[in-house]
Amino acid sequence: MWCRSLVFYCGYFLAILFFGVIMAPIARLFPLRKRFAVLNTYNYVTVRWLRMTCGVRFQVEHQGRLPDGPCVLVSNHQSEWETLFLQTIKHSMCTVIKRELLNLPIFGWGLRLLQPIPLDRSKPSVALRAVLSVGVERLKSGMSVLIFPEGTRVNAGERKRFNKSGAVIACNTGVPVVPVAHNAGECWPGKTFIKKPGMITVVIGAPIDTSGRTAKEIMAEVEEWVDDQLERISSVPYTPPG
Repeated sequence: MWCRSLVFYCGYFLAILFFGVIMAPIARLFPLRKRFAVLNTYNYVTVRWLRMTCGVRFQVEHQGRLPDGPCVLVSNHQSEWETLFLQTIKHSMCTVIKRELLNLPIFGWGLRLLQPIPLDRSKPSVALRAVLSVGVERLKSGMSVLIFPEGTRVNAGERKRFNKSGAVIACNTGVPVVPVAHNAGECWPGKTFIKKPGMITVVIGAPIDTSGRTAKEIMAEVEEWVDDQLERISSVPYTPPG
């Protein structure tokens, strides 16, 4: 597994160089929506390369049809894999990310072109206001928002309490919330070099209508659904947050 992981990372960094140095300047010439079609190719390539080199496959279960218009996707967070894959399931997806990612050489150049919502995790109150204001702005412009409400990666078999910012911006704009659950950390553990062969299961829930409901009610429903799915798809013992 060590050798296969090394081969993966060689291709991974080459892809970053190619898309950051060559494709990002080209993408800059296009309007925002077309940039996604250009730069999202990086995500497709990386997920496929991981399968070829490390034997990490995936399957997707749809419990409902994704909305045609903008929505807020709310997902648990175990690894880097879902940050790549989930951006491929819907066009024009704005992602809530750590601010420091924008400062990375080459990778950050391309990331800035997609107008993500950067968070300064050292200032939680400022970060929350950024999600609420910029998130609403993105949704009103017709973009969808992808958010990982745990705020950081957690180990496979675990989950942190979700913050309700995603549900708040959905309620404020009247768009649906789409819950997502996955076990990607079992194959791509956070903060480790080794990638483990296996099957990642991604479950995309039915859209949740936000009309006439509070963010607290919606997030409670999302968390219950995610817990049920993780208990079902996890190959390691799953422990919900206490």
